[in-house]
Amino acid sequence: MRLVVAGSPAAAVPTLRRLAASDHEIAAVLTRPPTPQGRKRVLTPTPVAQVAAELGLPVIEASRVDEAVTAQLAALDVDLGVIVAYGALLRRAALDTPRHGWVNLHFSELPAYRGAAPVQRAVMAGDTRTAATVFQLVEALDAGPVYASEPFTIDPEATSGEVLTAMAETGAEVVARVVDDIAAGTAVATEQVGEPTTAPKTTLDDGRIDFAQPAAAVHARIRGVTPEPGAFTHLGETRVKVLRAQRPDHQPGGPGDPAPSLAPGALRVLGGRLFVGTADDALVLTEVQPAGKKAMDAAAWARGLGTLDGKVFA
Repeated sequence: MRLVVAGSPAAAVPTLRRLAASDHEIAAVLTRPPTPQGRKRVLTPTPVAQVAAELGLPVIEASRVDEAVTAQLAALDVDLGVIVAYGALLRRAALDTPRHGWVNLHFSELPAYRGAAPVQRAVMAGDTRTAATVFQLVEALDAGPVYASEPFTIDPEATSGEVLTAMAETGAEVVARVVDDIAAGTAVATEQVGEPTTAPKTTLDDGRIDFAQPAAAVHARIRGVTPEPGAFTHLGETRVKVLRAQRPDHQPGGPGDPAPSLAPGALRVLGGRLFVGTADDALVLTEVQPAGKKAMDAAAWARGLGTLDGKVFA
């Protein structure tokens, strides 16, 4: 079949590569325009645009699919559109352009976590399983019938970024199977069943750590907002990003010293590890980044503070 592939972030790259290596033809790649990146704010193409250029594929860069872009898509005369995290909605005219419409790879077990941040929200909620789902794109948000869904187990220590990276590889294979089935005329899509839940885009405030919550909830929050928007707290006037934390029973190399009993947000270095109190059990912070400094070992940072008496994250 002749395809158009739409996507922007790194999570869409495995699907693009997988389809480029298939027997199907990619007529064009639709992606978002370049954006300023890094401290020097260098205008940089999306990861999908960079890989498309590497593969020698035509690229359409657009922040939204308006009439002009829809006309470009129509001129391609494609059989199917494939979309993975493109970053903009497709209206009816664009949805109807490919002969078989569009399929979408979504990183949840639909109808759970419809929306922009399904992996982040699942990890933040402490979920242990999710799925890579391919469905028929419709105008309603993530509401179309499902072609295929591949279960995925969430590592209890993985960040949402790590989970998404792994799921992107799994999802690429699911997409390839669905595209093959549509080409063969054997694909069957079934309506979603169950009560939908939503996964709105994360905000900076989602990264604020509340150590008055139980350890499991705090740990899930830190993992869920890493790498974006990032977990943070304050020590006095200093903003501190928490890049990595672990439950004491998940520490590599054995249990080590038992976790101390600490008030929420209170700090203590014990046995070379930095513990922080929560509403119940203490957590181990392994990597932090104080404002204006590089990421560093959390225990080493804490030792540099001198005494921790009276120092509390808030």
